[in-house]
Amino acid sequence: MSVSVITTMISVSILTFGTAVIGLAAWLANVVATSVATMPSYHLNRRWTWGRRDASNPVREVLPFWVLSFAGLALSTVAVGVADSWATAAGLAGSVHAATVVAAHLSGFGALWIVQFVLLDRVLFGRPRHGSLVGGTADAATEEPRIAA
Repeated sequence: MSVSVITTMISVSILTFGTAVIGLAAWLANVVATSVATMPSYHLNRRWTWGRRDASNPVREVLPFWVLSFAGLALSTVAVGVADSWATAAGLAGSVHAATVVAAHLSGFGALWIVQFVLLDRVLFGRPRHGSLVGGTADAATEEPRIAA
């Protein structure tokens, strides 16, 4: 959860600054915000959430992580574009316009959060489950719950 909070603060800050202060197009600010926040997200998720300290595998871990992140970027950019157009047509300006764009940004990533967590936990960073046998099931009592994005 800490990783999500940290990276969301990074992306929302950049998105808000880009749209409200610099005047970037909302979709461009969204791309910049996501690109910047994805770097610490990868490293913090890998290290804090899944406790991985070994060398990263560019093909098995880094590339799929970025693909997942940019799938979220695609969804959130569509949402940001729609929200930006709507806010402009509605005559919203300043912080209200920026808040509308930020809400759209968060909704795009929120839609993929659970899918991303499962893929990170089960495919990219997960370790073999304790007590699991080939064709068997893991002992649920030995599993530790994880919450991250």
